Amino acid sequence: MAPSSSSIPTDPAGAIASTLASHRPRIDAAIEAVCDRHVANVAQPVADAIRYALGGGGKRLRGVLVLESHAAVGGTGDASLLAAAVEIVHAYSLVHDDLPCMDDDDLRRGQPTVHRRYGVPAATRAGLAMVPLAALAGQDAARALALGDQGTRAVVRELMHASGASGMIGGQLLDLDGERQSLSVPDLERIHAGKTGALLAASTRLGGIGAGAGDEQVDALGRYGEALGLAFQIADDVLDVTATSEQLGKTAGRDEVLQKSTYPALLGIDGAVERADALSAAACKALSDAGILTPALERLAIFAVRRRS
Repeated sequence: MAPSSSSIPTDPAGAIASTLASHRPRIDAAIEAVCDRHVANVAQPVADAIRYALGGGGKRLRGVLVLESHAAVGGTGDASLLAAAVEIVHAYSLVHDDLPCMDDDDLRRGQPTVHRRYGVPAATRAGLAMVPLAALAGQDAARALALGDQGTRAVVRELMHASGASGMIGGQLLDLDGERQSLSVPDLERIHAGKTGALLAASTRLGGIGAGAGDEQVDALGRYGEALGLAFQIADDVLDVTATSEQLGKTAGRDEVLQKSTYPALLGIDGAVERADALSAAACKALSDAGILTPALERLAIFAVRRRS
């Protein structure tokens, strides 16, 4: 069933805080292990820039989605390396998003962005290096979960699809092309299905793949992630015009400065919130129809649209 006011606490951020807090140390430890294994021989200052980008904290929402999706379909074993792999892809996207040729931002999670700390060349190379680093983490994760050659290929393919031209890179290109243009809601959703939704969908699908789930369950997890991704982006657009830089940990109002079309600009704030809520409900319905909706995944869908940062 779709989420309702009776099943979700009035403070979703508070309700999910324990879930995020319980998973974050495992994800952070897995990221650190990946860095220790694969970044040690990377030249400076790129190696430090990679570690800085990956150590920036944040909600680790994508990694948590991996772990909770894995659990939802009965996964056994430790999927922390899978969670680390998607967080590495996410970190790469943030490093490149913040570059002067993209959003040209100075702050990320309240700290200087990677290019402000290490310079544009090092930040650019660090972002590029994190893509194969994520693939290595995914390969390590598949082996740890004993997925075999076919499962390993599925994991790496999922990561690369989400980060490539049909996913984040394609979405980022469309986003840049859309600056200073009047876009429609379908145009926006096409952009953000790649830029934001692709990795969230990959996170949930990877949880299922790591658990050895069947195609029907993996597809349902993917539909949940796709809807959640668009809802998450709408919430980001709303926060950009309603929250302060201190609340966000990054510069507020950048969408207006860059003259981007946003959901609040097209739908109004109330309309944008309604659209995000509808997508959150659709995400939960996809899992409910497949019989795999868990309280944690339901709360995460609400948290994505009701968060304050």
